[in-house]
Amino acid sequence: MTNTMDGLHTLGRWTSDRAIATPARVAVDDRGVVVTYRELDERAEALAARLRAAGYGVGDRIATLTGNSADQVVLFFACAKAGLVLVPLSWRLSPRELAEQLQQADPAVLLVEEEFLSLGGEASALLVEPIPWGALGTRGIESRVPDPKRALDEPAEHRAVRDDDPILIIFTSGTVGQAKGAVLTHANCFWTNLALSRTAEIRAGDIVLAVMPQYHVGGWNVQPLLAWWTGATVVLERTFDPGRVLKLVQERRITTTMGVPANYLFLAEHPAFERSDLSSLQHAIVGGAPMPEPLLRTWHARGVALTQGYGLTEASPNVLCLPDEDARTRVGMAGKPYPHVEVALADHVTGERLEGAATGELLVRGPSVFPGYFRDPASTSETLIDGWLHTGDLVSRDADGYYRVVDRIKDIFISGGESVSPVEIEGVLFGHPAVADAAVAGVPDERWGERGVAWVVTRAGVSTDEQDLIEWCRGRLAGFKVPRAIRFVSEIPRSSTAKVMRRALAKRWTSESMATPAAQEEAR
Repeated sequence: MTNTMDGLHTLGRWTSDRAIATPARVAVDDRGVVVTYRELDERAEALAARLRAAGYGVGDRIATLTGNSADQVVLFFACAKAGLVLVPLSWRLSPRELAEQLQQADPAVLLVEEEFLSLGGEASALLVEPIPWGALGTRGIESRVPDPKRALDEPAEHRAVRDDDPILIIFTSGTVGQAKGAVLTHANCFWTNLALSRTAEIRAGDIVLAVMPQYHVGGWNVQPLLAWWTGATVVLERTFDPGRVLKLVQERRITTTMGVPANYLFLAEHPAFERSDLSSLQHAIVGGAPMPEPLLRTWHARGVALTQGYGLTEASPNVLCLPDEDARTRVGMAGKPYPHVEVALADHVTGERLEGAATGELLVRGPSVFPGYFRDPASTSETLIDGWLHTGDLVSRDADGYYRVVDRIKDIFISGGESVSPVEIEGVLFGHPAVADAAVAGVPDERWGERGVAWVVTRAGVSTDEQDLIEWCRGRLAGFKVPRAIRFVSEIPRSSTAKVMRRALAKRWTSESMATPAAQEEAR
């Protein structure tokens, strides 16, 4: 068995401990195929041994291109035991984007699920140096380990796994510039899960529904890893389908889950939402972006007190949390810092620290904050300054110490000298009975510098028009915040982590404005 005592906070010991305490309990239910804790640990131990025997050493990266699967969970814990680094890549990316991330991560091997062989092949063809290929699971790397890609002057390192060894490289969403590989260590993951357990507890009897993609930090560190630490069962879904999720909550008696606001929106919009039995769902976590208050109230009305939170990949990700008991009295707040997490506010222009009730850039420090971006010291030094993680998020703090996320600083636009938050406008639009989904972006304006434009998805059977929605906003927002135009669309473009692609919307507006003389005149 792997000697895990050399690292007190290493994650390889979690399945070893569970295999002793609760060997027959189901750890993973992957679309009806179950893996017990004994089976999970035995497979992970065997794979770790095979990887070491094949020449993989501490710090080597293993990249994957796969949907959520129990096979990847086995690989994760094998990496944890052997000191390797899992680099889960998004199957939603283009071949060019994947090639860029593979180039950055420089993995020893790439494991590709059959469904994504074509995508993986196109991405690999763009690489200067080839990467060995393999497959996940008992018919893949668990039975035959490909020789690792390794430079002649870089021999494999074999030693006990330490707390500060990397376990994950998660690529950021890339909504601002090129995606960067955030390195998360064993200690980072240990502390963020310990913090989560102190606020959004998972018990051994819980049935956790995991729908977040495993190439996202939330696919590991917001519930699944904590569940495997405490001996709960994870019902692992390959992708998010609202109708199937509602059915699973009823049939599997799901007790807890996590999603981003878009997930909860799509669930609430599903025809089966009102008649679905949600009585087993004791609590649910929402993160990734601010949750519109009308949507929060919709879920509260169904008896589900959502645990609103805030986090980012670079913090592993858990930073702020609003416990269930505050969910109805402090609607829209992101809450207070998790245990073991320290936060501060700084003026986002001058950098001056702000005390008391204030609005500024959120800074974070603590044992869950990442050590940096992989092989990117320049980006790391811009993000980690004097021990503090600069999040790039504008956050307000009230007199009681509760925080509310205003917006990404880079998403805020200036209209007539006033700062405007797209999230605030979206929240107002969500309150209109005809609006199912909405996104706002700042676009150039010759008179005011910038103005907001809203893209709206309407509810079936509820009518509205541009003038109606603009008047709705006028009655609830200052004049400079009212959108200059409303565009009706069938869906809002989102990133692979369901974040609104505001820059894509702004670019679309600019392209459309230049396309027709009438649009050019309107832009003036």
